[in-house]
Amino acid sequence: MPVISPRKMQDRSDSILDAARSAFAETGFENTSVAQIARRAGISDGLLYRYFRNKRDLLNEVLRRFYERTMLDLEEIAARDMPFLDQLRDLVRRHLQTFVDDVDLCRLFFAEVRTQTDYAVSPIRQLNQRYTSIVVGIVQKAAARGEIRQGIDPRLVRDLIFGTVEHRAWSAVQGRQIDVDKTANDLVDIVMVGLQPVKQERL
Repeated sequence: MPVISPRKMQDRSDSILDAARSAFAETGFENTSVAQIARRAGISDGLLYRYFRNKRDLLNEVLRRFYERTMLDLEEIAARDMPFLDQLRDLVRRHLQTFVDDVDLCRLFFAEVRTQTDYAVSPIRQLNQRYTSIVVGIVQKAAARGEIRQGIDPRLVRDLIFGTVEHRAWSAVQGRQIDVDKTANDLVDIVMVGLQPVKQERL
C-alpha cells in the first residue's frame, strides 16, 4: 500500500469537511447520509471512515472549525487595551457578523444541533461555553477597573448580549437583511445604560 503524505491526508480531510459542510447546509444533518458526503468529496464511503468515525463526528468537526475561527477574532478583540465600551461594541459587531456571514452553519446549529438531546454533554456545547466566556471576562475586567457598576452578574450580561444577538440574527438565517453596525451600536447603547456606574449624589 502506497504511503500517503501528511499533507495529502490533510487535504483529503479538508475536502471531506467541505463536502460535509455543504451537504449539511443544503439538506440538514438528519437528511444527509455519509454516502452523499463521500460522493461530494469524490471518495468511497470506506475511505471516508478512515478519516472520521461517523456522521456526528463530521458535524462536530465542521462546527469546531467554525467556532475556533471566530474565537480567534473575539479573543484578539478581548486582548486589546481599549475602553470597555469600544471593546464590547467590537465584540458584538463581530459576533453578529458571524451569523450574517455563515447563515447556513448558524441555521444548522439553531435548528438541529442545539435541539439534540445530547447537546448538554456535547463538545459543541463546550465550545459554545468557551465562546461566550469571552464576554464574561471583559465584563469582569471592566468592573474591576470601575468602568461599569459593581455587583452585576457578568453571566447575566453574557446572556443578555448573546440571547439578543441570536434572536436578531435568526432574521438573517431566514433571509432578512440586517444592518450589523446599527444593531451592534443600538444593543451596546442599551446595555451600557444599565451598566454605567451609579453616581453618588452630593449631600
